[in-house]
Amino acid sequence: MNNPRSRSKPSANAFRYCLLVFVGLICSQIALGQQTDASISKDANPRAIAGKAAESSPAVTTTPSDGSVRADPQAILRSAKVIYVRSSSLLVDASVVEDKLQKRSEFDHLGLMITRDEHAADLILELRHDLFTMYVFSVIEPKTQVVVASGKLSSLGGTVAGKVAERFLKRLLQARRTSVSDML
Repeated sequence: MNNPRSRSKPSANAFRYCLLVFVGLICSQIALGQQTDASISKDANPRAIAGKAAESSPAVTTTPSDGSVRADPQAILRSAKVIYVRSSSLLVDASVVEDKLQKRSEFDHLGLMITRDEHAADLILELRHDLFTMYVFSVIEPKTQVVVASGKLSSLGGTVAGKVAERFLKRLLQARRTSVSDML
């Protein structure tokens, strides 16, 4: 009467459920990342679509002979004011990185702002989870998709969002200090 096969093990069912949820979250993050990448590559000039006039920046120049784009990462970092934060990590949300950025004194000192409109940003700060405790951040100029800064950090010994904010602002400060010392 008591068939051992008819009984289900609660721990096995819980494990299967957790595994299913985990796989679903990973698949949704992958799909979200692909959707974001596809929307970026569809329009050549996202600033014109967002209502901003397409301006020519001294940091980005086009060579007339072959049409290639040359960018000066230091000049891009010096002139940037509006930051968009994007995170593909399940563990660190973009809003947490935004909060950590705004709490740092350098943020106000540099006259920076955070936007939720990717097309209005001068720089995009991307955060990706690389390995178990490793994270990679990249700073991208959205008009040309040029990576102007990047770094790799560990989540051990502190919050990832705080470390990303610290290293990103440190790079901006370095770029702006070199421009001041070049003028002197």
